Amino acid sequence: MEHVIIALPFLLKATLITVFLAVVSMAIGLVLELFTALMRVSKNKILYNIASVYVSAIRGTPLLVQIYLVYFGLPQIGITLGPLLSGIIALSINTGAYLSESFRAAILSVDKGQMEASQSLGMTNGQAMRRIILPQSIRTAIPTIGNAYIGLIKDTSLVSVITVTELLYQTTLIVAKTFKPLSLYMAAAVIYWVVCTFFVIILNRLEKRTSRHVKQ
Repeated sequence: MEHVIIALPFLLKATLITVFLAVVSMAIGLVLELFTALMRVSKNKILYNIASVYVSAIRGTPLLVQIYLVYFGLPQIGITLGPLLSGIIALSINTGAYLSESFRAAILSVDKGQMEASQSLGMTNGQAMRRIILPQSIRTAIPTIGNAYIGLIKDTSLVSVITVTELLYQTTLIVAKTFKPLSLYMAAAVIYWVVCTFFVIILNRLEKRTSRHVKQ
């Protein structure tokens, strides 16, 4: 137990990197999600096909392979990225693809009559989407986004394979020095659990607040 206490400051420092990875990747992923979802509901076949291929390719391949492609594959075409940036890019692309389908469904769930009513008031399609449709879609998609974020926190452990010093990688380094895998990996598991629980509480409050706003 003493070695866990000694290792705790290093594990907590690595946890900050884990949270940073999750927050930044989710932020970028949400932007990708929005544009991809809009392309998927677009009547422009070129945009629709581009988005469809992107979603299909990402959803049809393992995240670990995507991380390897970004970190080890891109240098083959002259693009060399550091481990942290590679991890963020891979996680963001993956998150954007998975969330885009949920957000597309949220957009399509909004009554079509609202778009027609907006247009009758003189709004363009873009204005109606921005002012009327998207705000409602976001509220509908919040639970899905929240679940995806919790999953993303755990998925950050995969970037340990490209030497990003997040929680799992730091734990593995300490295990290699102390030969105490059970207690140290248990400590890492508890930290992941605490972090995920903390964000679940925040997301539940956010979901309740938006639901209350809708009821009012």
